[in-house]
Amino acid sequence: MQTPFRASPKTVLPEWIDFNGHLNMAYYSVLFDTSVDEAYEQIGFGPDYARDHRHTTYVAEFHICYVRELHEGDNVYVTTQLVDYDEKRFHTYQELYHSDGWLAATAEALTLHVDMSGPRVAPMPAQIQSRMAEILKAHNTLGTPERLNRSIGIKRK
Repeated sequence: MQTPFRASPKTVLPEWIDFNGHLNMAYYSVLFDTSVDEAYEQIGFGPDYARDHRHTTYVAEFHICYVRELHEGDNVYVTTQLVDYDEKRFHTYQELYHSDGWLAATAEALTLHVDMSGPRVAPMPAQIQSRMAEILKAHNTLGTPERLNRSIGIKRK
């Protein structure tokens, strides 16, 4: 896996533009989600994993920070960094870039590994945890992202 993982390029579609003339906030999630799916395939998750093992992943929490507007036709890409994991959960950090190199948005997710028969949160298989350990070791060389663990609130003086 790349360090950080870089998803395939995507283009902002006309139907994603809101009445303000820029990318509607919902489609930032689409870009992050479809991009992380590419990383999941390399971890061992994805449609085949869900079908064959009856386990999958559910996002429990997702935060987006909008940094700069995107517009129709903009070419973008997303990077994904594994920040932490345990036997049942993992924390990822993503950055959405315009193809010119500027940051458009960031996202963080806390994702659960789920046994679909419950559904209930369940430990990941040993081979997935081993892969997570390899990825985390590689991604730890990137350092802590500056925009990691941001919170929402009105700062009072």
